Amino acid sequence: MKKVLIANRGEIARRVIRTLKRMNISTVAVYSDADKDAPHVKEADEAVYLGGSPSSESYLNQDKILDYCKKLGVEGIHPGYGFLSENASFARKVNEAGIKLIGPSPESMEVMGDKLSAKQAVKDFGVPLVPGVDHAITDVVEAKKIAEQVGYPILIKASAGGGGKGMRLVQNPKEFEEQMNLAQSEARNSFGDDAVFIEKFVSKPRHIEIQVFADQHGNTVYIFERECSIQRRHQKVVEEAPSAVVSPELRKRMGEAAVAVCKACAYEGAGTVEFLLDANLDFFFLEMNTRLQVEHPVTEEISGLDLVEWQIRVARGEKLPKLQHELEMKGHAIEIRVYAEDTLNGFIPDIGTLNRYRLPSGPGVRVDGAFEEGMEIPIFYDPMIAKLVVWGETREEAMDKCIDAINEYEISGLKTTLDFGKYVLQHPAFRSGYFDTNFIKTYFSDSNVIYEGFQNETNALKAGIEQIWDDLKKMDETQFQSKPITGTWIKVP
Repeated sequence: MKKVLIANRGEIARRVIRTLKRMNISTVAVYSDADKDAPHVKEADEAVYLGGSPSSESYLNQDKILDYCKKLGVEGIHPGYGFLSENASFARKVNEAGIKLIGPSPESMEVMGDKLSAKQAVKDFGVPLVPGVDHAITDVVEAKKIAEQVGYPILIKASAGGGGKGMRLVQNPKEFEEQMNLAQSEARNSFGDDAVFIEKFVSKPRHIEIQVFADQHGNTVYIFERECSIQRRHQKVVEEAPSAVVSPELRKRMGEAAVAVCKACAYEGAGTVEFLLDANLDFFFLEMNTRLQVEHPVTEEISGLDLVEWQIRVARGEKLPKLQHELEMKGHAIEIRVYAEDTLNGFIPDIGTLNRYRLPSGPGVRVDGAFEEGMEIPIFYDPMIAKLVVWGETREEAMDKCIDAINEYEISGLKTTLDFGKYVLQHPAFRSGYFDTNFIKTYFSDSNVIYEGFQNETNALKAGIEQIWDDLKKMDETQFQSKPITGTWIKVP
């Protein structure tokens, strides 16, 4: 494999290019109108234009990508994550064109791409499942009977979905039909499929995922776990490895279950098996992502491995560089996703220009970024600017080092999630290690944060006025004549 096209953009394209260059493999970047001056375009050996800024006109244009591959003699395609990375139809086209997709087979993608088929595939391999049903439901009456059998509260989830779309929490029978209709409508609009299934709602869940790797020779390993419970809109914002609550014994059981998931779908390459961990530390299979994850750097930091290099080697038909007993875990790593978002306004995107953009640095500090100072964040794609990743000997050292790195960051021109990341790292619940996926709802609701911010501003204003009055009193009365300032401070309820 001497030439690889990266069918993606932003920080993951740059990340893949770095490893390919180190392996002396020629790189081809692709770009849209919005990304014509992006760093990944400049850093690749070659770059080809796909089309307009919307992804439907560029990064999702399968035929154009394949045409370029044929013209340029590309032997492999790295899909990154998002876009075409889990598209089984694209994977088949790549194979038919005689090009190697650096990822799993189309069949594995199809099995794991549908939550119901994934459940059916793994249940015979002893993988724990959340109580519920493993078949599609479209009839409201039938669904309501099943919900009563499972026991409220329950979750209605889109079979073909992800990212929280087509998901509804139902607390009691009275609201079931309305929530069922909403879930089906959203699933139909998002995925073209209104099939849903029902699961028992797991209270106080933690989101734990296992990094897995499999080669073409029957070898499969798990590379420890990642804690991904700090989420907004069911999407991750802060990740760490390892989890603060996963013991060596639990890690082994979850890892072996993740390997069993790989066996269930004849998996090849990098993948992530996601589990829910309840308050009793019982775990349940959630889904499998058949690609490299956004948060893969924290696994790299604690394992000392280059997961993109592993992907390339597996795609070339090589055996895994290490087997399970050879893998070692050292230290602790934390990743903050730096999004262009207004965290005090529901985490809505805050698109703008990076007027000033200076990055932190130092031992154990890594930034996987997509932009440079002066660039505009496009409105057409995910608003992630970069990923801040830190490593420390201990979890406490990693948290403190991450706070220092956030303080060193310099960004102006738009709002980001950096302050939110700092809030999380300083919060007693996070520092204790005992938190769950409800962290934002519990500790970072708009009213809580606005109240706290208002208190801080009020106290600062009061202190400032008192300081001014102290200064005034010290002045020579012949230069300044005044009367004492009086007033009443109102306590915020």
